[in-house]
Amino acid sequence: MTKKNIWVIDDDPIYQILIDKIIKKAEVFSSFSSFKNGEEAINALNDSLKNMDSLPDLILLDINMPVMNGWEFMEAFALIKSLIEKPISVYIVSSSIAVEDKNKSKTYPNILGYLSKPISINDLLLIASND
Repeated sequence: MTKKNIWVIDDDPIYQILIDKIIKKAEVFSSFSSFKNGEEAINALNDSLKNMDSLPDLILLDINMPVMNGWEFMEAFALIKSLIEKPISVYIVSSSIAVEDKNKSKTYPNILGYLSKPISINDLLLIASND
């Protein structure tokens, strides 16, 4: 399996440390970037359009964040998706157990799944192998 670039968009610093350890342990990713909110990630995506190699293959997206939440990120992502020449898989990773959030995630064609926090190394390996 080719190693992939993964981005984590989540404002929880403890979760960031945890997912960093899980990503390293999985040994299937060539690079890892993290962002505290959707706006930081959208800005990085726009910057990465100049260098397609730095674009992520996989995004793990939290819903509830300050500045720009996960849903707002998906709206902004949809606006620039046509400029991105490679597929990017997006998975919601949230502590929300609200049925409304799970159902809402299904209305976005770019969201491939909804995972509950914390995700395990097996979850990560499974979604990495799906790409």
